[in-house]
Amino acid sequence: MKLWQEVGLPKGVINLVQGAKETGVALAQSKGIDGVLFTGSANTGHVLHKQFAGQPDKMLALEMGGNNPMVISEQFGDIDAAVYTIIQSAFISAGQRCTCARRLYVPSGERGDELIVKLVEATKNIRVDQPFADPAPFMGPQISKAAAEFILSAQANLQSLGGESLVEAQAKSAAFVTPGIIDVTNIAELPDEEYFGPLLQVVRYQGIEQAVELANDTRFGLSAGLVSTDDSEWEYFVDHIRAGIVNRNRQLTGASGDAPFGGQVHQVTCVQVLTTQPTIVLTQWLLWKGRRHSYPRH
Repeated sequence: MKLWQEVGLPKGVINLVQGAKETGVALAQSKGIDGVLFTGSANTGHVLHKQFAGQPDKMLALEMGGNNPMVISEQFGDIDAAVYTIIQSAFISAGQRCTCARRLYVPSGERGDELIVKLVEATKNIRVDQPFADPAPFMGPQISKAAAEFILSAQANLQSLGGESLVEAQAKSAAFVTPGIIDVTNIAELPDEEYFGPLLQVVRYQGIEQAVELANDTRFGLSAGLVSTDDSEWEYFVDHIRAGIVNRNRQLTGASGDAPFGGQVHQVTCVQVLTTQPTIVLTQWLLWKGRRHSYPRH
């Protein structure tokens, strides 16, 4: 805010109001506002949607998170590149991006097993520390201690339902929590929730058709991704996946600033101007071959 004022922006053009739930409620109920652009949970978004119903003079746009799937093909190519992409998708910003991978679909069999071993090893080596610590960490804290506790609570709930922790998330001081990976393949009714933090759910699958079917089994539809060297798998994936931002052979958190940003299902905005066609982001696999990828180390 100080920088805006220093470059000459008149006072009152932009204002910063900090607070918790009560502050947000008061702002949304103000008669003087012309619109709301909201980023947050689906539950709060639905409350705003109902509140602004019948008020066509006010603009409402909602960005309500996601339970984003990432599908790893049996033809995933370079294993280090694949693991690097998963780490960047699930644990960048300590898992606190709306487009982070929450569900990871890995093929059953030897190739998938090899990938899981590498992924677990890399995840255990992720350093979690203060943002300006030396050596530099890969992950910092959650936004609050309550947010960190929520991740641990979600992990415990998945464990109670039959999930098997491959890397168990652990509480550290204050709002710090280590990344977790949990195999939820054997959970009959997997909760369709957004766990906004470093908790990655793994599901083993048989065939690209089943992977896409499982990936689409969500009320969210923000981002999705496929790691595959097979063009025919990509064509099937992009034709059948239900998501607004679709990536191939790159992290899910990547999105072009020149393209629309939004999703489908419970991710659509209330102005409803988004096309049902996804934004496609590609990385040429040839650029990956022969490249060395380093993981965060202790």
